[in-house]
Amino acid sequence: MQATEGRVVYLGTGRRKSAVARVRLVPGDGTLTVNGKAGDLYLQFNPEYISATKAPLETLGLEGEYDILVNAHGGGLTGQADAIRLGVARALCQLDPENRKPLKTEGYLTRDPRAKERKKYGLRKARKAPQFSKR
Repeated sequence: MQATEGRVVYLGTGRRKSAVARVRLVPGDGTLTVNGKAGDLYLQFNPEYISATKAPLETLGLEGEYDILVNAHGGGLTGQADAIRLGVARALCQLDPENRKPLKTEGYLTRDPRAKERKKYGLRKARKAPQFSKR
């Protein structure tokens, strides 16, 4: 929790694959802003991504009470949307420790550990090998 310009700000960091989202929850009317753009525009009006980012607020019934300000970088839109969801959930836990239980049961506080596997020498990708010729 931080006090900025006389208002309370709740912070949360979310990560997914190589995407990182620094999330700030500010009391407001429920707008989503990602990297200075409107959230709908940034997430390309994809309802799956938009609903994923606001899911923790909907679980607690706080949809129109907090503005979500996000600084996201790395990865693609799917990774960033999931990183924002984790950041929002962590910020809501800062807001009130009682929020942790419902968010945990929904799985919003679990960091998805899956990431791209590193490329190995002698192979084309992590596991793809060059074509084998017997003769």
